[in-house]
Amino acid sequence: MAKRATILMTEFVTHDVKRFILKKPRGFEFVPGQGTLIAINKPDLKDDAHPFTPTSLTEDRVLEFTIKIHPEHHGLTERLAQLRPGDELLLGPVFGTIQYKGPGVFIAGGAGITPFIAMLRRLARDGGLAGNTLLFSNKTRDDVILEKELRACLGERCILTLTGRPAAGYENRMIDAAFLKEKVGRFDQPFYLCGPPPMVQALTETLRTLGAKPDNVVFEQ
Repeated sequence: MAKRATILMTEFVTHDVKRFILKKPRGFEFVPGQGTLIAINKPDLKDDAHPFTPTSLTEDRVLEFTIKIHPEHHGLTERLAQLRPGDELLLGPVFGTIQYKGPGVFIAGGAGITPFIAMLRRLARDGGLAGNTLLFSNKTRDDVILEKELRACLGERCILTLTGRPAAGYENRMIDAAFLKEKVGRFDQPFYLCGPPPMVQALTETLRTLGAKPDNVVFEQ
């Protein structure tokens, strides 16, 4: 049965990504990296549910989602962006196969960073960030979600690359075999992938070609 969650506040964190802070429903628990189905609690919208990943931690007193808005799709995210404090969301059971298997390399494309936000926050809170690296690809610097927090947590191990307009302080390359050889080097460690399906599929094959064991390549299935 879906749990009702009241919106407490919203704010944009980039030009098209919005943070939603919700009153946490009693008994709603999750492991960082897991997701849930979200619908808007209105008669004409409550059956239109889509998957999103909490970016807060289980022990936090509120529940946070960081969601990219796609107004051009005229779908759920456009309607979510119009909601205000006091509106309600419906949350389904949690699910997900992206689980932390030890220090490794997180590779994200665009909004694919969202499952990793809670995972990295968990590691930061537990003092477990050592040995982890983030490779984060976006079109432009304006698209980078939570850049300051990620750089503060990971320092030089936060590697941001842009595929569109170049900017100082960022790589300007695709994440491909050459990029991975240069920035990672070792392929006997876990790799966590999330992003557009073509990107995840291509990188899964690339990593296996470079010697990563299939069991060490973690992505949503």
